[in-house]
Amino acid sequence: MQFSRQPSSPGEQGSVATIDRPNEERATTPHRQDLNGLRGLAIGLVVVFHVWFGRVSGGVDVFLVLSGYFFVGSLVRRAEAGGSLNPVPALRRVFLRLFPLIAVVSILTALGTALLLPRTRWADLGDQLIAVLGFFQNWQLASTASDYLAADGSVTPLQHLWSMAVQGQFYLLAIALVSVIAYVASRVNPNYFRPSLAVTLLVLTAGSFLYALAKSSRHQAWAYYDSGARLWELALGGLLAVLMTSTRSRQIASLPFSVRATIGWAGLSSILLCGIVLDGAQQFPGPWALVPVLATLALILSGVGDDTPWTSKTLAHPALTWLGSFAFALYLIHWPILVFALVITGRPEAGLLGGALIIALSVAGALALRRLVEVPVERGGRSRRYTVLACVVTAAAVLAASVAWQSYASSQTTGQRAVDTLDLPTHPGALALTDGAEVPKASMVPSIFDAPLDLPASTLDGCIADFLERDVVHCTYGDADADRTIALAGGSHSEHWLTALDELGKSHGFRVDTYLKMGCPLTVDSMQTLSDNDYPDCVDWSRGVLTELADASPDFVFTTATRPSSDGPGDVTPESYVHVWEELGRDGIDVLAIRDTPWLHHDGVAYRAIDCLATTTSPDHCAMPRSEMLSDVNPAPSAIADLTNVRLLDLSDGVCGPELCRVVEGNVLVYHDSHHLTASYVSTLSAELGRQLSVQTGWW
Repeated sequence: MQFSRQPSSPGEQGSVATIDRPNEERATTPHRQDLNGLRGLAIGLVVVFHVWFGRVSGGVDVFLVLSGYFFVGSLVRRAEAGGSLNPVPALRRVFLRLFPLIAVVSILTALGTALLLPRTRWADLGDQLIAVLGFFQNWQLASTASDYLAADGSVTPLQHLWSMAVQGQFYLLAIALVSVIAYVASRVNPNYFRPSLAVTLLVLTAGSFLYALAKSSRHQAWAYYDSGARLWELALGGLLAVLMTSTRSRQIASLPFSVRATIGWAGLSSILLCGIVLDGAQQFPGPWALVPVLATLALILSGVGDDTPWTSKTLAHPALTWLGSFAFALYLIHWPILVFALVITGRPEAGLLGGALIIALSVAGALALRRLVEVPVERGGRSRRYTVLACVVTAAAVLAASVAWQSYASSQTTGQRAVDTLDLPTHPGALALTDGAEVPKASMVPSIFDAPLDLPASTLDGCIADFLERDVVHCTYGDADADRTIALAGGSHSEHWLTALDELGKSHGFRVDTYLKMGCPLTVDSMQTLSDNDYPDCVDWSRGVLTELADASPDFVFTTATRPSSDGPGDVTPESYVHVWEELGRDGIDVLAIRDTPWLHHDGVAYRAIDCLATTTSPDHCAMPRSEMLSDVNPAPSAIADLTNVRLLDLSDGVCGPELCRVVEGNVLVYHDSHHLTASYVSTLSAELGRQLSVQTGWW
């Protein structure tokens, strides 16, 4: 994680208007070893918690505050020292500080990906590289709802660079604000500069914090990466830098030693305990992020003056300041090393000895990056020019290779859903399991490159609400003019049955109305995703759906009956599902509840079928034991013993054999990711679903 180094020079002189304030009102920021040590402590916590605990430590939040404090302070000092108000030099400094190291780590990660990860993930990394080098990766991760809870072989090795994007965006904003406010103040009254900038940062901090509170309460997974929800952490650090004039520094230093010691002790203790007590991956950047943020401010303030408390002396220890000297490089390199190590070992966790080796390799790599990249850039002159030029040229080459691979991958796709041209005699799919259909020798459909496109029509038609949308979106499939209606309601695991329901509706005369939202099975209870993220929008949306269903009064509501157990192998029927069925029963609506399909995972780590197939010549190598994915007995019947309005469906025998759940059946790919069925495979399940619907509805 990068943040601005403590500057030692006033900056470039220029002919543009400048701010010139009395010396006693300027900020004086002597080089503080304790803050270098705080940087070392923060990166140590980040690495240790990532590698050994799979948790967020709060160290990133410490970095964000320090970044705002040092960067804004540097801009203000340059403006007040008579430096140019031209923003170009500041932009150049930001580029030189950020880009070379990020480019080198991105290049190394791209090489590691090409060597260690399946080719089905290369195009995704190409998108990540563009986002990283363009400093908008946080938005890309937010839009894909990436999970920052844990490192494993299924996450992107560049995922941690979201924070660099947030910082880069803040730096641009800060440069613009300081330049504009300084220019206006130089024309009106230089004394207005700091107060105006302070008020602006205060407004930004308050607005961003309120936005973070609102966004975190509705969709925390998005807020985690949202620049608007993170801005307050950087802006608050910048605000402190603006307020820390020489006079105020002396006032703080004159506080009783016991007061500053208590403040420092509280700050250091909070940072050390943050990752243990708080679950930042689910709670930040909401109100609990105040803990590491305020703790950082406390340590900055407590260390002002010559008579520093023991906390500042502890942070100034040579071991911590040494670690802080290459914190940026260590932050950049540790995550891809961790992800690649887990890919190589095939394990979900590093373990004690493995983690120690990963940390040692990360430190060695960071020191090499510091010596070979950072130091030459800092020295300036010819070494800087050569280093930066080499980074830019190599990064451009990697980006070109990424674009070329994406073009190649696109050329390997047919550009259409495989289900639209599926030939059952050569590709019987589920019929091989349910009807004993003969399976001739034929290539698999969809291909590993076509699979991500083999989606239900509702996704392609925009008929499923995304994670951020609270309004109920519904469309009609099947026989739109039929009197009989099945309402398909819930999340994406309800949605992937649409292909079969659409076909059956057209052939048997019923309408299919969709009420779908990503990641949201119908629930009237508090909702969490499988990664334990709170999802309050799901409950609100479900309430809206239930109201509409009560008004529409469909013949049946088709939804999922089970989900994977969080406590071990097998599946369960959550009580929240039963509560919804009870409410539908009170409205006189019958339910068709289908057992959920198996989810692919190995030792707790999800894997995509196409990734596995890209690395093996035998699809059987990608199969999972049925007992790890499905309970021996369907849990739904016992859960609905007292309900008369629920009728159960179970197509597990159309997805899994008696012992194994394979990723290819009857020459048809079963999954387009780790747990969603391809539209093609669902189409081959139409016959079996039709037989079970006939029994449960009596319609044919």
